[in-house]
Amino acid sequence: MARLITAPTRFTHEDWTRSNLTKYANADVERQQAERLISESDRLKDETAKRTEKTQADVNKKLEQRLNDIRFWKKELDDKLKDLSEEIDNLLAFKQRVDKALQATEEPLHIARMCLANREKRVGVDLVHDDVQKELLKEVETIEGVQALLKRTLEQATEQIRLNRKAKFQLEKDLKDKFGAQNIDEYCENLKNNSQQIHFNDGVAVVEPNSVSPEQWQDFSNDNINYAERERMNSVDLRSSIDGLLQQTSNDMHKQVGDTNEAFAHRIWECKDAKGKLEDNLNKIISQIKEQEENIATLEMAIQAKEAPMKVAQTRLETRQHRPNVELCRDAVQYRLLEEVGEISDSVAQLQARLRDANSSLKGLVRNQLELEEEIAVKSNTLFIDEVECMGMRKSIDIQSF
Repeated sequence: MARLITAPTRFTHEDWTRSNLTKYANADVERQQAERLISESDRLKDETAKRTEKTQADVNKKLEQRLNDIRFWKKELDDKLKDLSEEIDNLLAFKQRVDKALQATEEPLHIARMCLANREKRVGVDLVHDDVQKELLKEVETIEGVQALLKRTLEQATEQIRLNRKAKFQLEKDLKDKFGAQNIDEYCENLKNNSQQIHFNDGVAVVEPNSVSPEQWQDFSNDNINYAERERMNSVDLRSSIDGLLQQTSNDMHKQVGDTNEAFAHRIWECKDAKGKLEDNLNKIISQIKEQEENIATLEMAIQAKEAPMKVAQTRLETRQHRPNVELCRDAVQYRLLEEVGEISDSVAQLQARLRDANSSLKGLVRNQLELEEEIAVKSNTLFIDEVECMGMRKSIDIQSF
């Protein structure tokens, strides 16, 4: 147990002195180092304070510049949005004009088709492919062509309005983002070192991977503005085209309706003229029938008038055949009686032939009368269709400019 307890080490005076000198030297080194560190710290504090102040001032300046850029592009976007919104309203009004013009073509087209259908009720030779028919078919073709053109224009206007609204949406979205960015940067601009809202946020001093460069940011808004301007100009051009189209289609339909009405007027005049001539001929035929009937009656009376003389002649010949013996002589009386019978027979034959001709002529006159009356009825039917039915409907056609 006595061996386990060791006595403390004993140092010499030289060890004691050396140890103290060492401690003095170490303390002096640490003190000098501390003085240098304090001096450097003071310099560093001044330097970092100035650098921080300068950097913060530079950040504030850049925030101000950034806000100016945002305000500039906001104004550009807002001006373009205003122009585009006005253009959308204008194009909507033009689209409504096209729609009204398209609806206005329905009645003229219906009337033209009704006229064609009514004219199919013409009969006989009047069912002719005349100028009126050609103009009506041309009118239907013209109106259908106008409808197809207006429908295509209506589709173009609808598509252009969609593109305008797409551009407007992009401008509005960009403006909304600009407004949000402006609020954020204005908030950041107003933050001071003594603001209560400031706090530490670890991990924010990084560049966001989805962030864009200033050039990309500027190009984005510039592209939106350029796209909106292109669509606005396309819309303006389309409105100009629509304006000319509406005027041209109105002129085309107005001209064709006028041509058709003129053809109707001429055709009605032709029908009335033909009907008048037919009626004149009918009156003449009726008068001729009356004369022919009177002629037939006199012929029949003439034939009947030959019966008594024929009976007398034949009775004389028959009676003289009973003369006795040599008295049965072929004397002058005999020959004259034979001639008389022959003459009367020949006269009756001529009168009967003339009577047959007169009856045949009468049948022809009556047949012609029926044909004329039938043709007059055909013309009356045609006039009723063209003048009353068709022109009556066509008076309601009103070609307007929209």
